Amino acid sequence: MTDAQDAALLAACRQLPVVGLLPAGPRNAITDVAGLRLGHCTVADGDLQTGVTVLIPPQDNPFMHKLPAGLAVINGFGKSAGLVQLAELGQIETPIALTNTFGVSAVVQAQIAQCIAANPECGRSLPTVNALVLECNDGYLSDIQRMAIGPAHYQAALDSASTDVVQGAVGAGRGMSCFQLKGGIGSASRQVVVGEQRYTVGALVLANMGKLADLRWGGQAPGAALERQLQLQLQAKLAAGEQAGTAVGDGVDKGSIIMLLATDAPLDSRQLSRVARRAAAGLANTGSCYGHGSGDIALAFSTAYTLPADAATPMPALAMLHEAQLDPLFRAAADAVEQSILNALWHAQSVQGRDGHQRWGLQDLCKD
Repeated sequence: MTDAQDAALLAACRQLPVVGLLPAGPRNAITDVAGLRLGHCTVADGDLQTGVTVLIPPQDNPFMHKLPAGLAVINGFGKSAGLVQLAELGQIETPIALTNTFGVSAVVQAQIAQCIAANPECGRSLPTVNALVLECNDGYLSDIQRMAIGPAHYQAALDSASTDVVQGAVGAGRGMSCFQLKGGIGSASRQVVVGEQRYTVGALVLANMGKLADLRWGGQAPGAALERQLQLQLQAKLAAGEQAGTAVGDGVDKGSIIMLLATDAPLDSRQLSRVARRAAAGLANTGSCYGHGSGDIALAFSTAYTLPADAATPMPALAMLHEAQLDPLFRAAADAVEQSILNALWHAQSVQGRDGHQRWGLQDLCKD
């Protein structure tokens, strides 16, 4: 490839592509689905580059007023908590938490404690709570063995929650890598019209997967050009007497991605599982092929109605969308996930973590 071709590809990476033709919501984020809030707690301290992100449902007590949900395990190399019961019952009953692999147990404990505080009969006259904590491994940048995440980080993420979505190297995304660059949190939304009703599909990703050579950016394949640019940057640092760090790694696609999809469309859990499966289309469009060691999990839920915890309370009588009406939602899910992954790369700044390991932010790498 010529220098001119490399320059053209790097120039393309200085522009954030807009995926698909569907309109975005006003925030172009998962919080365009009314009532949702997102919070982060970020730990950025030398060898610790990690955190917690929490997506909070609209209802005050999701344990008593559950949301319908569906699950798609695209590649199951993961250690998330709560997925077995979610797949069986098709509902979520806590906020959805994201963190690093070794932080799952601490956040589960925090979710259980919070539920008991709000529902003192949880685990006694009421069922136990299904804590829902999803994870990716941020051990390339963060010293995961220190098990730095605790209940206070979960609470801090809850306390910071709002409809404003901060993306990139924040919260659970602080130490994550995406296509061997800096990854993390990304979000987007798309709106569709079904019949005469407008619905929103919002996506949130914790992006921590992919090989740089495989990256697709707005229909182009800039991976090789970015690899050469990365080597030039490292050589320049060494020539200036700066610590260059280790910035690439072994190039094996073994990182994982969590993809959350929210909608205000009235769908049941089986239909939501169908929507969740379309996240794989958006993931593939960015160049990922779901490698052996990549835990690729998609979860979709609807805010259109709630499911009562009390068996004596009547279930909601609501007309669900017909199966033949789901195609626009499928497209919205795929486009929103793809856009979210690109947004995670776009917003993430460079981070240096444990043992001199570094991940370059895409915008830092492609500066003129």
